[in-house]
Amino acid sequence: MSMTPRSSFAPPPGRRLALGDTHGTPVQAAFEDLGTPLSEVEFMVVDLETTGGRAGAHEITEIGAVRVRGGEVLGEFATLVNPGVPIPPMITVLTGITTAMVLEAPRIEEVLPSFLEWSGMTRGVVLVAHNARFDVGFLKAACAELGHTWPAPPVVDTLALARRALTRDEAPNMKLGTLARLFHTPVQPNHRALADAQATADVLHGLLERLAPLGVTHLEDLATASDPVPPARRRKSSMAEHVPRGPGVYQFIGPAGEVLYVGTATDLRSRVRSYFTSSEKRKRIGEMVDLACEVRVITCGSVIEARVRELRLIDQHQPVYNRRSRRAGSRPWIRLTEEAHPRLSIVRSLPVGALDLVWGPFASRMQAELALDAVSEVTGLRTCTSRLPRVPTERARACALLDLRACPGPCVDAEAARTHDAAVERARAALGGDIRAVVDLLQERMAQLSREQRYEDAARTRERLRAIIDGARRSERLRPLALTQEIVATRPGEHHWEIIVVRWGRLAGTDILRTGREPWETVQHLVASAEHVPEPSRIGEAATVEETNLLADWLRSPGVRLLHVSEAARPLACRVGGGHAFSLPPARSAAPDPWKAA
Repeated sequence: MSMTPRSSFAPPPGRRLALGDTHGTPVQAAFEDLGTPLSEVEFMVVDLETTGGRAGAHEITEIGAVRVRGGEVLGEFATLVNPGVPIPPMITVLTGITTAMVLEAPRIEEVLPSFLEWSGMTRGVVLVAHNARFDVGFLKAACAELGHTWPAPPVVDTLALARRALTRDEAPNMKLGTLARLFHTPVQPNHRALADAQATADVLHGLLERLAPLGVTHLEDLATASDPVPPARRRKSSMAEHVPRGPGVYQFIGPAGEVLYVGTATDLRSRVRSYFTSSEKRKRIGEMVDLACEVRVITCGSVIEARVRELRLIDQHQPVYNRRSRRAGSRPWIRLTEEAHPRLSIVRSLPVGALDLVWGPFASRMQAELALDAVSEVTGLRTCTSRLPRVPTERARACALLDLRACPGPCVDAEAARTHDAAVERARAALGGDIRAVVDLLQERMAQLSREQRYEDAARTRERLRAIIDGARRSERLRPLALTQEIVATRPGEHHWEIIVVRWGRLAGTDILRTGREPWETVQHLVASAEHVPEPSRIGEAATVEETNLLADWLRSPGVRLLHVSEAARPLACRVGGGHAFSLPPARSAAPDPWKAA
């Protein structure tokens, strides 16, 4: 990645432009965004009779199918199949199909190709069956045995639909015969394939009528209609009808107009609709959806713009159902105190000028304390919190840490004060980005503890090492962006280039360069119209550390090209011996880091 500026830009003062220009602009949904009404969906209802219940071990003896659309029968398919083996007596008793009946019938290798072609499953037709696992399993096994590709159509199981649409009072069981009697189907099932398929088609229509008041009106609704979702929540799926496709941010709004939850998606429509299906497993989020009265969306031109908007909205509204990214400005940092004999301290507010000698922000105070304890121990820094004079007084008395050899004692000994000065310099080097000495000492200690079979102590040392490397990495990524006035960069996408302007770690503007547009004219216009960001005095003033971290990840992604970097900027590179030079040790817990953007 070249660091040499290719051009110089000087945006006129006072010109401001919020991220993107789609906020508040009406978006007309395309017809495909509305979904496919069930009255326009073509269903292929199938039923099989077999020599037993195990696909692959038993054979198909009869295939019956009906193709329907909008309640109208488009065609029927029925044939016996010679299984190549005698029909078991119990199957004959159940179905009435005898070995003599199938002797002159075609074999499955003759029937299957014509059935697959007639079914329309390769052309978007939806397969329907009662207890679909049984029928689909036999059809897939036959395809695999004969070398045919299974078309993998959408599958609707009327058994699963009945369990969602009906109560036990209406239907004591969900057998096909019971459902056929409930819906008064013209054809009653009799364990013959075509009759059972005809009855299943009528049962399907009856179930769809029951599910329509619950919001199941389109094919996309039917795909999740059998999910164990409370009916009241499913009825709220209408809130997603106006949501367009494409990247953007969505907000769930509560009864008092408050923002309950903010999220981002590369496909807004698909993501918002998923909240009303069983794919959403989180109990808190289900509770949030039950409270929500409205979904608001902001369409964005790019994914990076959507993610930045999400972070800013969370920071602005502090939604109660967002756990990640809340209170981003209160993350803990580690820095040296400003006194005669400095020590390490955990702070939550940081001047911009101090960013050259800090680690963080850490995911939690516990992580910050692990790193602080480790560095204090391996460098020899004092850990007491008293403010000490440069020269020890005659009445100075040491604390217990000196007796425990946990502190050099600069409070009582001038020679110890000089020793402590050397420890301070080692800590400065580590906080400034070179953590090699600290990491080497901890790795040696961890290896020694393991050799002594002190595995718990070795694990605690490993956690300290992980906290140090993680804290150093975070500051390395943030430092160049937060201390640079302006960065203009571009990244290739599919049939376009994505351009961003970053000022003091804040996304000030973004645009998409598509084929046919003049590149440098587009870049210059974006820079001139991007948001004016004053130089901050404290970290988090221009942008949250999460936003800066997100932009740092973007700039580190493959294919990024720098178009312009301010002359007074810090190098956009990681220092040799910094946090990114080391691999993170495995954590005890696989819990996600709430600080990191998704």
